[in-house]
Amino acid sequence: MIKPQWQQLINREAEKTYFQSLTSEITKQRATELSIYPAEKDVFNAFNYADLADVKVVILGQDPYHGKDQAHGLAFSVQNGIKVPPSLVNMYKELTTDIPDFKAPNHGCLTHWAEQGVLLLNTVLTVQKANAHSHAKLGWETFTEQVINEVNDHNRGCVFILWGAHAHKKGKNINKDKHLVLAGPHPSPLSAYRGFFGCQHFSKANTWLVQHNIQSIDWHLPAQL
Repeated sequence: MIKPQWQQLINREAEKTYFQSLTSEITKQRATELSIYPAEKDVFNAFNYADLADVKVVILGQDPYHGKDQAHGLAFSVQNGIKVPPSLVNMYKELTTDIPDFKAPNHGCLTHWAEQGVLLLNTVLTVQKANAHSHAKLGWETFTEQVINEVNDHNRGCVFILWGAHAHKKGKNINKDKHLVLAGPHPSPLSAYRGFFGCQHFSKANTWLVQHNIQSIDWHLPAQL
């Protein structure tokens, strides 16, 4: 269930013309033969785990995975039973060198992070099957800009992890006096070797949280049975 502060933001945005056009277009596409991911019930899944005041880390992705059954509304995460995508494989590799005793799990489901206050936010929340970036420019960017602004303005302090040029651009207005911004290359196989590996963003995030009297994140992921 969507947390109350996030629900207020969604309700507020839902009254705006851009949001009504956006949802109307997606509803129209879902009514045709087009497969849209994630499923309708999971579009706002990122807002089900920690409310605005409880967000400790924001990890910004681009748009959802566009393969069958992969996306479930959390950036970089896939549903149980689905092969771990290459970007997440690289995130696990970095975690193995950055976080003591981290072992890559046998799945790609990151709900354990979300439950602790990691907002796994894509800047675009839906996509057509096998058609990356197909819902870019429909209006999601305006909505997620509002989400980022809300965290920036009303959260007491958190870590923004921005990977890749797209995420860097989205984070340019973040108040660095209040929040920590960690920016680096994207974990995709195309760019991970340009500085993603060795960035130590996971341990740096925890160091900052502890320094600000905020409970650190347990990045270890339990194995799925």
